[in-house]
Amino acid sequence: MKRCQWCEGDSLYIKYHDKEWGVPLHSDRKLFEFLVLEGAQAGLSWITVLKKRPAYRIAFDRFDYNKIASYKESKIQSLLNNSDIIRNKLKIRSAVKNAQAFIQVREEFGTFNHYIWQFTDHKTIQNLWKSLQTIPARTDISERMSKDLKKRGFTFVGPTICYAFMQAIGMVNDHTVDCFRHRELKN
Repeated sequence: MKRCQWCEGDSLYIKYHDKEWGVPLHSDRKLFEFLVLEGAQAGLSWITVLKKRPAYRIAFDRFDYNKIASYKESKIQSLLNNSDIIRNKLKIRSAVKNAQAFIQVREEFGTFNHYIWQFTDHKTIQNLWKSLQTIPARTDISERMSKDLKKRGFTFVGPTICYAFMQAIGMVNDHTVDCFRHRELKN
């Protein structure tokens, strides 16, 4: 079975690729989870974050943005001391700030899902990449998304992070055309 090159060599990566990556998500909680995790990944490999995801789910109250938005300094300090997650002060504080901005977006748009999917007209963009090397790290859409998220108070949402987020949540189908998942997600 042919897969995207990036997932080869690690069973956790393969499972993520085969079951999650690029599947359209519309649950606000899951969207928030990926927003936090993509921000945590900045400067690191995705496999590092993926291996720590179970610990993140525990440490960050299963990504309950309402709880995270009200984290006090004592909770932030406990997260900074948690060796099971990425202990970067800016990234941890960003999760709290982003939860607050996330709630404001929900108040304005009804759901974060409605807000974020507007960038692709509420549908998945079907790309036709022949190789990993041809997939861009950012696009005009991810740049617009980044700019708008930053305007709304989000952090760790640069255009490259936004594009990785779009790939993960299925806003774009970036499986290479020879990957079995490309056909499955196109249909």
